[in-house]
Amino acid sequence: MQIFFSVGEPSGDQHAAHLIHELRKQRPDVDVRGFGGPHMEEAGCRIDFMLTTMAVMGFFKVLPMIWKFYKQVKHAEEIFKSERPDAVVLVDFPGFNWWIARKAKKQGIPVYYYLPPQLWAWAAYRIRRVRKYVDHVLCALPFEYDWYRERGVKATYVGHPFFDEVEETQLDPETMEKWGNHEGPLVAVLPGSRGAEIQNNWPIMLDVMQQLKGTIPKVHFLIGAYKKKQQERCEAMLAESGYDLPLTFLQGKAPEVIELGDCCLMVSGSISLEVMARRTPAVVVYYVNRLTYKLGEILIRCNYICLPNIMADKEIMSEFPCTGRREPTVKKIYDLLHGYLNDPEELKAKAAELDALRETVFSTGASKRVASFLVEEIDHKKKATAQAA
Repeated sequence: MQIFFSVGEPSGDQHAAHLIHELRKQRPDVDVRGFGGPHMEEAGCRIDFMLTTMAVMGFFKVLPMIWKFYKQVKHAEEIFKSERPDAVVLVDFPGFNWWIARKAKKQGIPVYYYLPPQLWAWAAYRIRRVRKYVDHVLCALPFEYDWYRERGVKATYVGHPFFDEVEETQLDPETMEKWGNHEGPLVAVLPGSRGAEIQNNWPIMLDVMQQLKGTIPKVHFLIGAYKKKQQERCEAMLAESGYDLPLTFLQGKAPEVIELGDCCLMVSGSISLEVMARRTPAVVVYYVNRLTYKLGEILIRCNYICLPNIMADKEIMSEFPCTGRREPTVKKIYDLLHGYLNDPEELKAKAAELDALRETVFSTGASKRVASFLVEEIDHKKKATAQAA
């Protein structure tokens, strides 16, 4: 049994790695290869190309990389022709993965989309592509499952792997002991995993921290740096700002940072689900250029961007998509966080809202369910093909 993965996001790399571990438990003979990242490679996937190094957003960021993407689409096509894997599993990254799906279907290879793109929010018209190139969608969110089924797409609700990772993560005891005894409030800060996210949002975060430093005694900021590269970028921009802030970088320790924070300042992304699961009140920011912002206003079909807010259909995490001058957004975020840190009852009320939402959506076992689904599907199709022959 051979499965080809195409995964372009750092978070997708982690989710796919968990899935690969489960596949190997259920079928030790499974051969996994494809496009992805270091976590998948550690899980035993043969990486044909490190696609996560090309995770960018926005038309002007993608444009210079089109030739590189095209070469990898041709690379996948050659693999499909020569190796003929039993299935292709796509994880998010739709702009590129539509082309992978197209090439796979051309060779008669079944295509499964795990953690599909949020078409219900910004591109409902692309449902035609799903019907044409995807055999089955494996949905992480309950309302997502309903949305695809209502539009005639085969779908299965499997739950979100972030919840598995929250449940399985063993928090580093040394980090928890050190910062758990800190005198004064702790603010968790998550500046994102992409270079563009840091470039756009870290300056806002720095300004907010500078203002909080001046008004909240003994406040300290724990910065969840994704990896060394992201930390170095943040450190360089901090040096350029000239700010002297009470902060500490904790590389690769986002769960600890979230758990320790009295509240959280974060860039919008799927990690908001972990923030929700750990019941940490949060403020969400996402700065984009004016053109992208205007396109977003035209294309976004829901009231919110942050996933917990979409799931609750109300704003449990205050969110600030913004463009242009940063000062107004900095002021609004500062006011909110200042209020949280000065009012323990308000923090408790926010945490209770998150806890109530967690009770309705939190379920573990997503990776195991997806692995079982894929193994059964592939075995069934192979058996049917053999009988037909």
